[in-house]
This record gives sequence, structure tokens and C-alpha cells, in this order.
Amino acid sequence: MSTLSYIIWDIDPEIISSPISIRYYGMLFASAFIAGYYLLQRMFKQDDVPNEWLDSVLMHTIIGTVAGARIGHCLFYDWAYFKDHILEIFLPVAFEPELHFTGFQGLASHGAAIGIIIALFIWSRKVSKKNILWILDRVVVAVASGAFFIRMGNLMNSEIIGEPTTVAWAFVFKYVDGMPRHPTQVYEALAYLTIFIILAFLFWKKDWSKRQGGIFGLFLILLFGFRFCIEFMKENQVSFEDSMALNMGQWLSIPFVLIGAYFLARSKKSNSHG
Repeated sequence: MSTLSYIIWDIDPEIISSPISIRYYGMLFASAFIAGYYLLQRMFKQDDVPNEWLDSVLMHTIIGTVAGARIGHCLFYDWAYFKDHILEIFLPVAFEPELHFTGFQGLASHGAAIGIIIALFIWSRKVSKKNILWILDRVVVAVASGAFFIRMGNLMNSEIIGEPTTVAWAFVFKYVDGMPRHPTQVYEALAYLTIFIILAFLFWKKDWSKRQGGIFGLFLILLFGFRFCIEFMKENQVSFEDSMALNMGQWLSIPFVLIGAYFLARSKKSNSHG
């Protein structure tokens, strides 16, 4: 099949480059938190809890997301380099061969998940005094919607690309190479949007807000279960994955799915006794 039959993806990641660089990814990343703020605002209003909690939840979630995603990438995907360049984990610069600005290149979604859970554990202990599962059941609905925006940002960056394919809907990423590939960013974005719709429906229409840990558990199963499957269509992110039967993303997804199954089963049991 001719490449003319495929979708040619040649979007410039930068919206404007001067006087400052504004990229689609940054705007979509910010949109994820804006959408999440709106969703949590609705949830908190329904639960009749202090509105003042909203800003502190958002701040803890942002810090947990960014710090967890950055540290996760450095530990899981590039520790061979960062173990000798510890400061570069936390600073947007490289010191070799000379000091230069790099930005924070590399964010890992599994690290973000861990960071969010830790941050919200701290929030639940210091601010709300509620069980951590109460806030996790709410935040993961917002996270699912945010994941849609993040993957669309990856699409605009022509990154996290799929394996070569001949399917009719293949994308040719002109900023990468001339090969038709699975648009795995689109697959993931649509999957995460679907997961958001399912979780939102259960929260607002099926009263799952009272099943402590149920939405959180289902979120982990659906999101990381899909993540495990979609990795078979992706290019490996780092070279050491080429020799692995399962790549790093898949190995990291397995415990999240198992933890999700535990909390989902636990929520059913508690609900049946409630």
C-alpha cells in the first residue's frame, strides 16, 4: 500500500517558538489538571466537604504527578545514566560536556501513579483525616480524563510511537521517519477516555462513591491492564528492553493490576456487609 493511503503526521510540536516556546504538549498537560480540577469540584460539592480542600488536593496531585513521573523515568528507564548524574534528576540542565538547558526529558506514567498515591496519602493524613481510599476513588476519575490529554500531547510531540504496520489507519510520523506505524498514542487516548466515562458513570449513576476502594481498584485494572496490552504494539523506549520478554512498562503494570484486583474485591466485600 502506498504511503499516500496512510495518515501523514507532520504537526510541528511548537505552536509558537518566539519570543518564547509554547508547545502543544504543555497546553495539553495543563488541560489535564484544569479538567481534573473541574471534576473534583463537582465531586466535592456532591459530597458536601470543605471546598478549601480542593486547592490542596490539586497541589498535592500536581507535585506527586511531576515528581513521581520524573523520578520514575530516571529509576526505571535510565538509571545507568542518572546514578552518576543525580542532580540532573531534579534540575532541567545537563552538566556534560558543558552546562546546558535540557528541560525535564522523560516522564514515566507508572512513576506518576506512585507519586500521586504517596502525595494523596500525605494529604489524607494532614488535611482531610479521611481514609486515603476516599480521595483515591475521586482523584482517579480525574486522572483517567487527564491521561487522555497527556497521550494527545504525546501525539503532538510524535513520541511514544508504535511498531511499523500496514493497517489502513497507520500514521507516518514525518518528524521520526517515513514508516507507517501504529498510532499508539491515539489508541491509548481513546482507551483512557473510555475508562474515564466508565468510572464517571459508576461514580455518579451507580453510587460507587460509597464502595470504598472500588473505583480506585477498577481504575488500576482497566488502565494498567490496557497499558500492558498496548505495549506489544509500541516501540521500546530504551535499548535494554530489546532483550526482555516483556518490556519495562509491562513489568511495571502487572503489580498495579494485581493491587487493583485486591481493592476491587475488597470493595465488593465491604459493600455486601454495608
